[in-house]
Amino acid sequence: MGRRSKGLAINGWINLHKDLDMTSAHAVAVVKKLTNAAKVGHGGTLDPMATGVLPIALGEATKLVPYVMDQAKTYEFTVKWGEERDTDDQEGEVTQTSDARPYLGDIDALLPKFTGVIDQVPPTFSAIKIDGERAYDLARAGKKVEIPARPVEIFEFTRVNDDVNETRFAVKCGKGTYVRALARDLGRELGCYGYISALSRTRVGGLTVEDAISLDVLGELRNKAASLNDVLRPMATALDDIPALTLVMEEARRVKSGQTIKHRGVPDGLLCLNYGGDVIALAEVTSGKIKPVRVFNIQMKENIDVGNC
Repeated sequence: MGRRSKGLAINGWINLHKDLDMTSAHAVAVVKKLTNAAKVGHGGTLDPMATGVLPIALGEATKLVPYVMDQAKTYEFTVKWGEERDTDDQEGEVTQTSDARPYLGDIDALLPKFTGVIDQVPPTFSAIKIDGERAYDLARAGKKVEIPARPVEIFEFTRVNDDVNETRFAVKCGKGTYVRALARDLGRELGCYGYISALSRTRVGGLTVEDAISLDVLGELRNKAASLNDVLRPMATALDDIPALTLVMEEARRVKSGQTIKHRGVPDGLLCLNYGGDVIALAEVTSGKIKPVRVFNIQMKENIDVGNC
């Protein structure tokens, strides 16, 4: 009996629009089945009630997932006023109620307080570990859950529209921010309580909701020759916040073998290294020394010398 195929060597991202009531794990499983890719993962979980951008990594792009999860993300979400729920979204049980409703002026005046680096207590129903157990497991078991506050960064926070009972917001935030906690804390500050009734992720790095495709569209491409290339995004696409440097051939060869190279004028920090249109490595830069920290198993295109940029 021959060895069973482990799948195709496909490298890149699919900018998937996750539907309502679908888990991120299920989305990954479906993409793996439709593409027959050897390795598939996702760049940041979306709750089943959330929709929008779910970056799906294929092949060598799975090595970039930790870096993508560090990228800034943008969301649009609706806060329903008058109730607080134990999950901080519409799936939970009501724990507090109020007949009060916030004034627009009070909402707008409060948003600067939630902008910048703030201390945030994650939701009780979250994946945070407490003594080795997930907080949501403890909460579902009826145990008391106390999660300490931690710093998160909010880059932009605006009100999109409003009516008496609910308000829609847009937020750009850093790693580890819980949008559900923002809704909870806004409601408490405004004295009326609140929870998320709708949530959509609109951007992750260079992937936007306007360009995202559904699983249905991906399924339709299955029977079309070479059509996956039409929706497969380059590995660097999701690394929009990381500076890039294009190498010449000799530099690329040295990087691929794990050697440090030097460049003047390159700022310290994380750097994306490109050659021949492909990402070949991520590197850390210190005083002009570029040290590869993650090298990708991608076949180099020989005899290309495009110069530095």
